Formats: sequence, C-alpha cells, structure tokens
Amino acid sequence: MLKTALKPKWILALVGALLLASGFVLLSQWQFSRSQDAPPPPVSTTETAVPLTDHFEPETVMFESVADQVVSAKGHFLKDKEVLVRGRVQEGVQGYWVVSAFAVDGAPGHNTIPVVRGWQSESTTPPRPPAGELEVTGRLLPTEAPVDEKPDDDPSLRALSVAQLINLWDVPSYSGFIVASEVTGPDGADAGAASVGLGEVHVGPQPQEQPLNWLNIFYGIEWVVFAGFAVFLWWRLVADDYRRQQEDIEDALAEAHTPTIPPNHEDQQ
Repeated sequence: MLKTALKPKWILALVGALLLASGFVLLSQWQFSRSQDAPPPPVSTTETAVPLTDHFEPETVMFESVADQVVSAKGHFLKDKEVLVRGRVQEGVQGYWVVSAFAVDGAPGHNTIPVVRGWQSESTTPPRPPAGELEVTGRLLPTEAPVDEKPDDDPSLRALSVAQLINLWDVPSYSGFIVASEVTGPDGADAGAASVGLGEVHVGPQPQEQPLNWLNIFYGIEWVVFAGFAVFLWWRLVADDYRRQQEDIEDALAEAHTPTIPPNHEDQQ
C-alpha cells in the first residue's frame, strides 16, 4: 500500500488534505479563543463614578466592558416622560420601577437616557421627578429586550427597552439606562428615591467569573473533526486505489492460470 500512497497524485492529494486540515485546526483555535468572553471590569474600576459622556457614546452597542460601570450625568428630567416597568422584585415583593427620561448635559445629539428613579409596590401614578438642574449617579446597564405588550388594564411596560421608550417618548436616547443610587440638586440637596417616597433600587456589580461560550467550544470541536476527516478521506481514497490494483492483479493471475481447452475436431466434422 505504501507504493500506492507514494504515487505523485496521492502525494499531491495528501498535501492538499494536510493544508485543508491545517486550515480547519486554525479555525478551531479561533473558536476556542472566542469561547472565553472577556471578564467584566474589576470592581475597583466599576465602583468609581465616571462621567457618562466620557464613558459611553449614544447610538452605539453597549458591550460587557462598558456595562456595569457607575456613572454620573448632569442635566434635568423631561416633563411627562415617565413610565412604570412591572415585574420588579424588591425584598421579595413584586412591584414597579419608576423610569424617567433624563436629558444629559453635553450629550451628542441632545440624547437622553432612561433613569430608574426608584421602586413602588403599586401601579399608581408615581411622584413627579425633581425639577431643575440635577446630577444623577448610578449603575449603567444595557437595554433590555423588547417584550410584546399584551392588552390589559395595566398600562405599565413589561421590559425596560430603550427602543420602546424612544417610540413612546419620541426623544433620542442612549442604548442603555441608569439605575440611580443618588440624585442631587445644585446645592447638594438629596433628590433621590427616598426623598419622594420611592424605594431605592440597588444593583450590585457583575460577578467576576469569566463566562464560557459553549457554542464556540462546540464549533471548535467540530473543526477538529473536519480536520481529521480530511486526512481520513485521503487514506480511504488511497486504500480504494490499492484494493483496485490488487483485484486487477488477482484477475490477471486467474486468467493466466485458466487452462485452454483445444477444439474437438470430431465436433467440427
């Protein structure tokens, strides 16, 4: 079989199979490298407030390295731009987030950002947001996926989706929201959740484990299998060629050893 494998056409085929297998192995390494998402920023970084306008740009996707950061923003709440978001648990009690549109000073394109001002247990009209120039400090989180609103008697939203709020409020917005931990006036006066009778919403930092993407791991294993299959296919083709040669040799030997029967002259007469 070695002589068959050393034929020029099978040597060239082996080179091609090895090149193909090498490409598959490189693809598997790439998939394995992507299987570990970047870990979230350390707590020592995320818990130090930074200006929102320096940390995140409007109309951009919020990646994990940007989310979870405590940010601060100066500006004012917009009038009549407020919603309740249902299904928010506070100390084991189902309730509502009170979310208001906040116009951010210095934001490109006069963008706003939804701010979770606090929590309440009932779907009653929440307290009005404080007026005037304010500074909001809180955790920056990515927008939630929109949820189809089922018609019922509850006008609150089922998700804090920025896309839904843009349509509802008709104002441009960052693709994320702030869960306010502090709201202060120009004189430093507290204008946060407790000052207007709302429950304070606390969102802690993300866990620091480095998550695994199992789909990428599966793809990486799949490319390794393809690499092995490329070499296996070459071997099968060589084996088939060798088997055909052996069969041809056996047929030739069988034909050579078959006795020749002379013609019967009596029959011819």
